[in-house]
Amino acid sequence: MNKFVSILGSTGSIGTQSLEVCEKHGFVINALAAHSSVELLAEQVRKFRPRYACIYNEEKYAQLKSLLSDVQVELLTGMEGLCRIAALEENDIVLNSVVGMVGLLPTLTAINAGKDVALANKETLVAGGELVMGLAAEKGVKIYPIDSEHSAVFQCLQGNKREQVRGMILTASGGPFFGYSYDQLRNVTKEQALHHPNWEMGSKITIDSATLMNKGLEFIEAKWLFDLRPDQIQIVVHRQSVIHSAVEYNDCSVIAQLGVPDMKIPIQYALLYPERLECPTKRLSLTDYGTLTFAEPDIETFKCLGAAIEAIGRGGAYPCLINSANEEAVGAFLHDKIPFIQIGEIVSSVLDRFEPSSIRSYEDVMKADTAARDYVRSIIG
Repeated sequence: MNKFVSILGSTGSIGTQSLEVCEKHGFVINALAAHSSVELLAEQVRKFRPRYACIYNEEKYAQLKSLLSDVQVELLTGMEGLCRIAALEENDIVLNSVVGMVGLLPTLTAINAGKDVALANKETLVAGGELVMGLAAEKGVKIYPIDSEHSAVFQCLQGNKREQVRGMILTASGGPFFGYSYDQLRNVTKEQALHHPNWEMGSKITIDSATLMNKGLEFIEAKWLFDLRPDQIQIVVHRQSVIHSAVEYNDCSVIAQLGVPDMKIPIQYALLYPERLECPTKRLSLTDYGTLTFAEPDIETFKCLGAAIEAIGRGGAYPCLINSANEEAVGAFLHDKIPFIQIGEIVSSVLDRFEPSSIRSYEDVMKADTAARDYVRSIIG
């Protein structure tokens, strides 16, 4: 296809599946970047022969250099390395699948360089949505969503007029604890929380799916990606993850995108848009499922979702604050410092802890990020 792609987060779940899609369709891998998975990054470099490779964790740089001593590749490290890769002149598109706030500055850098972005990093739009979308409009850059839900909405909008959209439906699997009461959530284990019923994902996003924070972040993303009011976005729990999302139009027609729960489908659509070619996944058989079910989300029990919806309703720095607080809380849970139930309690408490403030620059985002993290660390100890 002779299309040059740089992948940030190449060793994660989205990154490895993206490489599978790129290999199938003959994309040229221009650069690869990983956080700290040195061995896998080295294997990827040997296989795909990119011109550049970046290990974000600077302590791992010497190890990567040793592993690739016989390979012709320019090695980079840290945030400076991520941003350099994001702005490479040869890039046709930058795929950003890093986890966390780390992804915001490389996204802004790619947009500033006039590069289209295939976006799987939720925090970019949750924390800096107004900045990112404003800059993309200014630079004439396209943002192609990779989240299955936002990809579904993007697909359902094709061939239709945006001004005729009444609203959209974001579907949620409900995670492993669908139907649990608040008291039942007090006793869940890390192993249970990391066992998602439908999707294979990294540990952070899997925990976010268990708390429903993932859907809250997607709610905020949808507002920015599709220029909607919060009251135009509805969340519906759909346990089978077959309908990935839907768009409702003024004539009451609802158009949905369906498929097996496989991230290679939205990854490929973002990279190939507007083309549709054979995808390395299996076809959907509705009769294999037999029944599709739908339910209202329980935002009283799953406090993270309610907090995210309230945060985007308030606007300003609140989405950034709850996102950063959630990152810290999830990290603490994964390191056995807090119980599962406390994640939602911490995220919700942020809304009452901080006064309203605006986000007008990257520095404003980072200021809010630091404040939220410091607050959570003071609670955890």
